[in-house]
Order: sequence, then structure tokens, then C-alpha cells
Amino acid sequence: MRHFEAVRSHVGSRHALRRNDPYVIGFDLTLPGGRHQGIYLAELEDEDGGRYLRISTPIGPLAGTDPRRCLRFNWAQRTGYLALADLDGSPYLHLCENRPYAWFDAGELDRLIAELGALGDQLEQAVVSSGDDF
Repeated sequence: MRHFEAVRSHVGSRHALRRNDPYVIGFDLTLPGGRHQGIYLAELEDEDGGRYLRISTPIGPLAGTDPRRCLRFNWAQRTGYLALADLDGSPYLHLCENRPYAWFDAGELDRLIAELGALGDQLEQAVVSSGDDF
């Protein structure tokens, strides 16, 4: 996995892509119990031209969420962090992980998708009372 097209090819062979833009793809990850979690992968570039892959999943609306709890969650995590991004024009919490392409292969990508998808679903259930929104 040295570039986004390799990621797109690998993920597209395993999941039906809902979003397939030049530097962003998205799909629904099927979880146990018939639940689903939206997963998004995007290519990022730092100021030195280094390329990174961001894996993210929406958790729930920011409204009504205590930001101190989010920061405590971030502090306790070894993998993934909470971030804020707009979803349909509204601020939403997202669980994210950024990795340089050089640090993973297809197996590690699959592991990160599964791990962030499952943790994202658990957080969604804790944050959003209506259940499986994403």
C-alpha cells in the first residue's frame, strides 16, 4: 500500500463503495448483529509532501457532547482519536486514524478498518441514543 489507488483497489475488492471520488472513498462495514458502520478513507498530504491515509467513521452529532469527555477519550487511546468534521452541513464527531502509507500493508489496512469500525459503532451507541445511524 504505497498510494491511494492501491488502497482503492484493495478496499473496492472487499466492499461496495458508496463514495468513490479521486482522493476519498467510503463504504459500509458490516458488523456482527446486522449493524453497519460507515467508513471513509482519504489521502492527506503534509507540508513536506508526505502522503498519509486517513481512515474515519462518523460517531454522532457534536451537539450535546461534552468536549472534555472527547479529550479524555483521545488521551486514553493508542489507536484512533476523535475529531470534528461536517456531515451534511452539521458538526459531527468522527473516530479517525492517520497513517503514512509506508507503515502498513493490506493486512494492516484490513485490521485498522475492522478495529475503527467496531470501536466507532460502540461509541455511536454510547453517544447517539437512536442506535445505528452511520
